[in-house]
Amino acid sequence: MYYLGIDLGSSSVKIGLVDITSGKRIALVQQPKAEMSMKAVEKGWAEQNPEAWYQHVCNGIKELLAAQQLDATKILGIGMAYQMHGLVCLDRDGKVLRDAIIWCDSRAVDIGNTAYQAMGKVTCDERLLNAPGNFTASKLAWVKQNEPRLFAKVHKVMLPGDYIAYRLSGNINTTITGLSEGIFWDFQQNQVSEDVLGFFGFSPQLIPDIVPTFGIQGRVSQQGAKDSGLSVDTPICYRSGDQPNNALSLNVFNPGEIAATGGTSGVVYAVTDNVAVKETLRVNHFAHVNYNGTDCRNIGKLLCINGAGIQYRWLLNNLDVGSYEEMNELAATVPSGSDGLLVIPFGNGAERMLNNIEVGTQFVGLNLNRHTKAHLCRAALEGIAFAFVYGMEIMQEDGIHAKTMRAGNDNLFRSPLFANVIATLTNCTIEIYNITGAIGAARACILVEGDQAAFSAYTKNDHVITFEPGTKAPELINAYQNWKQQLEITIHKS
Repeated sequence: MYYLGIDLGSSSVKIGLVDITSGKRIALVQQPKAEMSMKAVEKGWAEQNPEAWYQHVCNGIKELLAAQQLDATKILGIGMAYQMHGLVCLDRDGKVLRDAIIWCDSRAVDIGNTAYQAMGKVTCDERLLNAPGNFTASKLAWVKQNEPRLFAKVHKVMLPGDYIAYRLSGNINTTITGLSEGIFWDFQQNQVSEDVLGFFGFSPQLIPDIVPTFGIQGRVSQQGAKDSGLSVDTPICYRSGDQPNNALSLNVFNPGEIAATGGTSGVVYAVTDNVAVKETLRVNHFAHVNYNGTDCRNIGKLLCINGAGIQYRWLLNNLDVGSYEEMNELAATVPSGSDGLLVIPFGNGAERMLNNIEVGTQFVGLNLNRHTKAHLCRAALEGIAFAFVYGMEIMQEDGIHAKTMRAGNDNLFRSPLFANVIATLTNCTIEIYNITGAIGAARACILVEGDQAAFSAYTKNDHVITFEPGTKAPELINAYQNWKQQLEITIHKS
């Protein structure tokens, strides 16, 4: 018997299949094979067609079933992860009214900033645990202000994962963790925020019914079965945004545990049970997957670092090297500090953790007579690692004291140098696992029964390597302090 996982990203959809008993990955497919298209009618806009998402999901499921020659009745549950913060609008007939405004669309920034000032710091920090920012509620407010005739037809608003679940089951519902990522949730009152609805003038009827993150959220309908090849009545057991799901996939559930990703951008996602927060502008706070508002009030603190792997990729594209592995090997030949060369790696737009300042990428102290491409590789890799450490210091100021960080065995964390620098400077053990979002979402189905032990056992089988904090050598400490000093100089000039 099997569980099936869906991971709806903005570039592709991944469908995973796991064995229920062992949690072992059986298959993983991607649809489409090329990257999904994105519409950008205006600068800063990003939209996608929800119907295209659904078609890719169905095509991926059919491909997986055919490749495995699998009887769909042997799939006993469906778990789902999805791109966060998107907006899907449905009319009374359940039809999509417009293309989805997705996570990287920035049109609602000013609306969110105005809302923060008008609603006030106390309301936003103590009740929402976030500034309204560019999240789903602000995007819906943009629709109301700029497309009033369309807004008048909106019957329900949903997140991307809610829409896929609706198309498979026919049930319109959402979760607390989803509402929190849209900045619709009042953590103090443990309900949909009356402050947000009132300020923006949204009817409470726009919000779908709330179902548990782990539970029978719906069952595949006859139409959903016809579209996807799944069996009628297969239960949808789990749903969350991609970053909480990444933490779940890495078995990060409890205070003191951190999940990290080091892709094009970097993410540090820390779990806490303290809802008193100081940082709402540089750090976001969402209900974690096991939050239920009563006996478990775990919050996920999310810090995003835009300038991460994109910096290393830029070097790969512009140096005479053949692979990241070769770059890692070159970097290892140079001592910490790169003989005085520093890289400030924030060349991927404004950095939220730097209060939305755009500082760009900088190479500081480059000596054309002394420094080689090996120095460039070392300085870039350390500079990105230092950005993670700097971000974790921000989170420490907000009450996070890391014990364990877990990350997938991909991208930057494939470099022992990168992982060791972060482990040593943060005094945090880093565990690396072979895991993907679709596989984690599939495994999460077992948590409907509350079987945390079985889920943890699944994850242990994925363990690759552990990096323990090393000796804080003076040259590493000096390199980080010099880097941080240069960053502060740059920030003050911006």
